[in-house]
Amino acid sequence: MPYNTVSPRTLYQARPEFQQEIKKVRDQIHHQMGPYMNRTVRVQTMDHHVYEGTIVHMDADHLYLRVPQQYHSPSPGTPTPYRSYAYNNVILPLVLFNLLVIVLLS
Repeated sequence: MPYNTVSPRTLYQARPEFQQEIKKVRDQIHHQMGPYMNRTVRVQTMDHHVYEGTIVHMDADHLYLRVPQQYHSPSPGTPTPYRSYAYNNVILPLVLFNLLVIVLLS
């Protein structure tokens, strides 16, 4: 099946000054968080979602937070194959430039 022969249309392109500012913020967060590996933090995103967990890794674009999950016991009488299993220590990747506040908890 041939691809569409119409040339692609750019729907969005970040302004160069915005790109520079995002890179600056990303590098700043990366530099500041380095000493806090394996420490517990509370993170708030630009969308006001709040997560608590332990910083387990960071790369150029993401902060990886280990977030403990609470165990919810299944309802009495739920057959074994239909019980939900809880995972411990889920790793949540958060995009560095989307972070608003990071608070050290321990």
